[in-house]
Amino acid sequence: MTNESLVVIGSGPAGVSAARAFREAGGRGRVRLLSADPNPPYARPPLSKDFLRGESGEGDIALEGPGDDVEVTLGDPVVELGEREVRTASGAVHPFTRCVLATGAEPMRPPVPGADHPDVRCLRSLASSRELRSAARSARSAVVVGAGFIGCEAAVSLARLGVQVTVLCPESVPQQQRLGRDAGELILHWLKAEGVSVLRETRLESVTEGHRVHTELVPALDTDLVLLATGIRPRIGLAEKAGLAVERGRVHTDEHLRTSRPGVYAAGDVAFAHNPSAGRALAVEHWGEGLAMGEVAGRSAAGEAASWDAVPGFWSEIGDHVLKYAAWGDGFDHACPASRDGGFTVWYERGGTAVGVLTCNADQDYERGSELIREHRAIPPL
Repeated sequence: MTNESLVVIGSGPAGVSAARAFREAGGRGRVRLLSADPNPPYARPPLSKDFLRGESGEGDIALEGPGDDVEVTLGDPVVELGEREVRTASGAVHPFTRCVLATGAEPMRPPVPGADHPDVRCLRSLASSRELRSAARSARSAVVVGAGFIGCEAAVSLARLGVQVTVLCPESVPQQQRLGRDAGELILHWLKAEGVSVLRETRLESVTEGHRVHTELVPALDTDLVLLATGIRPRIGLAEKAGLAVERGRVHTDEHLRTSRPGVYAAGDVAFAHNPSAGRALAVEHWGEGLAMGEVAGRSAAGEAASWDAVPGFWSEIGDHVLKYAAWGDGFDHACPASRDGGFTVWYERGGTAVGVLTCNADQDYERGSELIREHRAIPPL
């Protein structure tokens, strides 16, 4: 018998990965995974792509569970993180000797009139993707606010469902600040090839009557559907209430994902974690990094000397085009594009060293780029 017990808060990639890794690393005692989401664990990337288009079902996007010896409670959010126990909305109290915060993030609505209207949609959960897919069946037109990866993916999916889509892009090309102008021009071309209209350097000013969109350039744009793809906000309410150290809107951790409170770890979107390879703390919102950080948190909670030192990376599918991106994520001095047979690569450098790589049909560059970034080496000759 043992008095050890682990409570994991959150059923996304970081939470499921943490519970599974804790067991794999020899963690003993009772393990509970508590989730506010009423649905069993599922993969989020398809929600803006094949699931939204109806090409895959809920069974196709189900995540492998944390294990048969992990107790999973759904639809009962944790409302208080105590010293050695958590309390849920239903009043249940769960004691722990170790706890992993994997509370994720929620969609961020811009502070403009009408953005909080019930008819203005966001896309983050399985429920929201179901609702958006249902609404698209009767919609002739849609406005997608934001030209990040989720906005671009969802815009193409809606267009393929027969909806006339307009994207409001705040920059001169999609993701210019993040990826540079050359990559943004390519993404813009892909969107237009799918029949998506892009209003560039255009910001949302208000939404009236639920479906009338107002911008500085277009005083009134009537549409059947409005989707906000304007970023996310980490769910740090529990951590703040519990007095954990918070920095830049996230829970501060070391490379082992330990927070300022002994026995409490944080992983995924909610964490601002030190990465020894980067030499600084990083904020990461990638699905794959949620899995990786969750594994480190789970193994650390079980007593292993695990650390998060990988270069953050993810994939995005915009129509038929697959982008692979790896970067520290905190800026670059120069973006250097290079053509490849049937694809392209963009190298990002700062201070003479590689800090990022973006590829399309150039997997060798992606793998090489991750290595160069991690080792703080120069980008290769173009």
